Amino acid sequence: MQQLAIKSFTPHRFPISVKIFHVMAAEGVFAPTDRVELIDGEIFNMSPIGTLHARCVNWLSRVLGEFVGRDFIVSIQNPIVLDDASEPQPDISILRYRDDFYKNETPWPRDVLMIFEVADTSVEFDRNIKLPRYAAAGIPETWLIDLVSERVEVHSEPKENTDGTVKIFQRGENAASHMIANIDLSLDEILG
Repeated sequence: MQQLAIKSFTPHRFPISVKIFHVMAAEGVFAPTDRVELIDGEIFNMSPIGTLHARCVNWLSRVLGEFVGRDFIVSIQNPIVLDDASEPQPDISILRYRDDFYKNETPWPRDVLMIFEVADTSVEFDRNIKLPRYAAAGIPETWLIDLVSERVEVHSEPKENTDGTVKIFQRGENAASHMIANIDLSLDEILG
């Protein structure tokens, strides 16, 4: 009896670029209600926004706007381009001020001073997938607001794909920014 030679099959990924992601969106591949973001060439569904998450983002939006005034732009749940394969949508980004408010270009890492990710169901995804991508892109400071554990992780001074410094704050404490001196926030107020 003759043996058949069977080649093993290795599936190949077909990563999506930011450019193709935009074409897909323009062509209606995603429904208007779809909440998706591109990370390392893969499209991910974003978790639904619950009331605690929404409250925290709304509170931060108001307070950060007061702290940074007209010197920076507080961008809420808008995309930033990390590289040709990643366009996440952080909950809040503090951007360098531009008169055109990024009308013709999505902000890149050079434009981003700080990112705030508010997480309840997405804590592990944000911590293990998104934050390392922000560090690799050279974004100087990222705050992970963990609504479940009621803590804030301030990741700063990125070095070769990892954060150089991570400080953890609990209720009753204040978390301060390394990038913008007057951002010093009470965790009790952040968490509500």
